[in-house]
Amino acid sequence: MSKLSISLSIALLASAGLGTPAVASAESLLVNRVQQEKTMDLPSRGMSMAEVEKKYGAPQRKLSPRGGGSSKQPVINRWDYSNFIVYFEQSHVIHAVLNTPAGNNTNPASAN
Repeated sequence: MSKLSISLSIALLASAGLGTPAVASAESLLVNRVQQEKTMDLPSRGMSMAEVEKKYGAPQRKLSPRGGGSSKQPVINRWDYSNFIVYFEQSHVIHAVLNTPAGNNTNPASAN
């Protein structure tokens, strides 16, 4: 083995080892976020838009609908509240997530 091959092998092993803590940290942030969401009173899957608005009030922002081009791409609506975001397929909740900087939703308005 040449010195160049050995140097490259060492560099690759070192860089692979440096990436591991970042991945582990990201995984623990995600686990913590999911656990936090379970303890919060978020809109549940299947609730209608009317039920969500009755229980949680009017959202701060209702973003423009997306999709709807075919049955495989239904209309998706998103409502932003101060602490969470609600995603609707047609007019029913499919998911609600915390609005925290730990995810990719640090600036929800930019997606409109």
